[in-house]
Amino acid sequence: MSDDKDQFQAAAVENEASGKAGLSQEELDELVASTDAGGRSPSGPVGLFITAVALMWSLFQLWIASPLPFMIGVGVFNNTEARAFHLAFAIFLGFMAFPAARTPFQLGLGVVVPALLTALFWIGSGGSAWWVLLIGALVIAGVVLGSPKDRVAPWEWAMAICGAGASLYIYFNYDGISSRVGAPITQDIVVGVVGILLLLEATRRSLGPALMIVATVFLAYTFLGPYMPQLIAHSSKSLGVVMNHQWITTQGVFGIALGVSTSFVFLFVLFGSLLDKAGAGNYFIQVAFSLMGHLKGGPAKAAVVSSAMTGLISGSSIANVVTTGTFTIPLMKKVGFKSEKAGAVEVASSVNGQIMPPVMGAAAFLMVEYVGIPYFDVVKHAFLPAVISYIALVYIVHLEALKQGMQGLPRAYTPKPIVQRLIGTAFIIAAICALSFIVYYGMGWIRAAFPDTAGWILFVLLTAVYVGLVYIASKETIPELETESSGQQTLPLPGPTVRSGLHFILPVVVLVWALMVDRLSPGLSAFYAATYMIFILLTQRPLLAMFRGQGQFGRAFRNGCFDLLDGLVTGARNMIGIGIATATAGIIVGAVSQTGVGSALADVVEVLSGGNILAILFLTAILSLILGMGLPTTANYIVVSALLAPVIVTLGQQNGLIVPLIAVHLFVFYFGIMADVTPPVGLASFAAAAVSGGDPIKTGAVAFFYSLRTAALPFLFIFNTQLLLIDVTWIQGIFVFIIATIAMLLFAAATQGWFFAKNRIWEGVALMLIAFTLFRPGFWMDMVYPPYDPVPPTQIEQAAEGTPVGEPLRLRISGVNEIGEPLEFTALLNMPEGETGAERLENAGLMFREDGDSMIIDDVAFDSPAQDAGLDWDQEVLRVLQPQWQPSKYLMFIPAFLLLALVIWAQRGRGERDEAERRKKRAATA
Repeated sequence: MSDDKDQFQAAAVENEASGKAGLSQEELDELVASTDAGGRSPSGPVGLFITAVALMWSLFQLWIASPLPFMIGVGVFNNTEARAFHLAFAIFLGFMAFPAARTPFQLGLGVVVPALLTALFWIGSGGSAWWVLLIGALVIAGVVLGSPKDRVAPWEWAMAICGAGASLYIYFNYDGISSRVGAPITQDIVVGVVGILLLLEATRRSLGPALMIVATVFLAYTFLGPYMPQLIAHSSKSLGVVMNHQWITTQGVFGIALGVSTSFVFLFVLFGSLLDKAGAGNYFIQVAFSLMGHLKGGPAKAAVVSSAMTGLISGSSIANVVTTGTFTIPLMKKVGFKSEKAGAVEVASSVNGQIMPPVMGAAAFLMVEYVGIPYFDVVKHAFLPAVISYIALVYIVHLEALKQGMQGLPRAYTPKPIVQRLIGTAFIIAAICALSFIVYYGMGWIRAAFPDTAGWILFVLLTAVYVGLVYIASKETIPELETESSGQQTLPLPGPTVRSGLHFILPVVVLVWALMVDRLSPGLSAFYAATYMIFILLTQRPLLAMFRGQGQFGRAFRNGCFDLLDGLVTGARNMIGIGIATATAGIIVGAVSQTGVGSALADVVEVLSGGNILAILFLTAILSLILGMGLPTTANYIVVSALLAPVIVTLGQQNGLIVPLIAVHLFVFYFGIMADVTPPVGLASFAAAAVSGGDPIKTGAVAFFYSLRTAALPFLFIFNTQLLLIDVTWIQGIFVFIIATIAMLLFAAATQGWFFAKNRIWEGVALMLIAFTLFRPGFWMDMVYPPYDPVPPTQIEQAAEGTPVGEPLRLRISGVNEIGEPLEFTALLNMPEGETGAERLENAGLMFREDGDSMIIDDVAFDSPAQDAGLDWDQEVLRVLQPQWQPSKYLMFIPAFLLLALVIWAQRGRGERDEAERRKKRAATA
């Protein structure tokens, strides 16, 4: 992958020198293909065969997601069997679609890694398995022979078939494996060795060397445990034990990560691919430009909004950059953005598409399994930070426009008065709310009145709406996007542009309704949405032809079929890297569970951080950024969450900070999406630089600077979980959203050095201080009025009596962990009802005995509040913190807003003078 970047970077420099803005469209398409779908598409029968395999993969995934197999009793696959086919398709297409790199570095890694693993496997077998050396030699030979880009070599066919066969071994030998759990035979071990070596080679081809190297390090650690430093040493593992754990069971390669890719991720990627083939990508971009292109720095703001909407279609930040950036970047440059800044805006907005609900990146679906909560809750918790992040990016673009006195693109119409526009907007919002109300209660009535046929009735009604919207669209024409080279000077009209593709919203509504209202599983929701997209692709062209009186319905239907096949094939090819990444990340997760390195790592992190929770979070962020230089977002999330998420929760509890698990996983996820931004290896930055003709390293640096708001949010919601809508009402949620948005805009103004005018040093510091206060008002209030009153452990009954019912009594506890090592942590014991403190403690499930001045837990009732708080017998209570009265923390907003008023007063006049000077300069230039 690094070779592709070097080639495209060189081409971009060459093209810029020759007067071009960046790479040609063909080169950009090749860049996307080489990173997402595979850069090799041979012609002739082989190319048709690869296309047919990709099509079969999509059809297989639709089949196992549908209820049809259970209805007819044929083709039913359990989870493990489905994962086997999923990985078989991914590995086969990985060798078919991705040629092996021929640079010395890539070739060297392709030889060294399998050679090292072969030696480790041979040592793990006790030096008796000669066949390990033979398998390793064959894999190395396949790497050394290389592969052409225009055809598939015979040895690649062999590697693809062997890799797919090793994946399907679990399916064809399922009964036999089930009868010998934990006792692998030689055949199992041989297949495991072949599978892991070929999986890692497929990883190198499709994802680059980084993930392959990390997985190899963990495999080496599994075998070399006795030779490790004492802190992370573990008992030796034989080849049979490792292969059984990693390949034969569902603890390694075929674990949760691959299961999520099989059940959820593929269908969402396929849904996006079908939506894109229907024309939704062009529609979303045009709508964003028609609504925002006239504002200051309008093309950049439109790029942000269109990338947020395109995030529904593409789970790939690189594809998002190229799809929208081809049109937005030249227009940004036209209104005054430099090449690097135009590319950076596109990168920052495209990468953030992965955090935008309801269709987030693959890592979001992994959270469903890792955290153990419904996808609806993941979306709910991620909603506010994502929206705030995008609002802040639009504001950053606005500040850049203010700095340079930019204007927007001219409109082809005279805008209505502001009052009339506001009334129209309010009417549209009211109409949407009323329509939502009618739909929600109308569907509820239909389901209650017609329980057996409600599904068909709803489909007919939805289809009627679809036909009506296509009729409206037939009266309009979605204009083709034009770039700087074609001389576009005016923006499309908002009304006709919005009306020209309203039917594209329907499948998104189906998806959101299934996920959020009906609370169906993500896989089934995506299946229904993808199925409806298939219906749209087959009918959209004939309906448009009919309503426009164009005739040729057969040709229109045939073109729709071609769009459908293209979407199915593209969706499968876009999944190759994700399927392989989740399988390879499973090796890392399997090594962690087999060696117990997680607990050892907790000790290492605690030593490095000194037990400080903020230092732990910084270490986690740095690790994510380092891994993000080479790992895709999904693999980065799996690795870091498996290693450090439990550590953060545990050490946070020990430091008195109770961190919800979802907050920790979102923290890791947010830094994982920086993978495509982080210099010097951010692939999205290279793609944007290829479009803009700018320097990719500078583009990445500016994009990283723009993304500071995204990097700040995880630290904030760790300490203020209200941002994740945890334990808040709707009214509180709206209040939190307004305040947090203001705070993030002020943070953006401070980091960009511009508010109403250029910031002076004291103004920048003041804005940062105000933003922090709005995000965490309790930080200052706790200094003035401590929220807890420390009392001696022997007075715990009095403290319990004085604690309001339902409020937590904080206990500092000393005990031992699962392996008998000393441990200190903070427990939150919610107080139940009771007449006295002793009765309340007893109702909470606690019994104590006094030992001098010490209070020892004598017994903890099963399934009690005490057990839920992590308390156990023989633990000692070191300190009791009783809640005490505290004024509202929001009183701290008063001095914050007074300071903000001072900053605005100081900058307002200065900003107006600067704007007047810029107008004079523009007038003089004109």
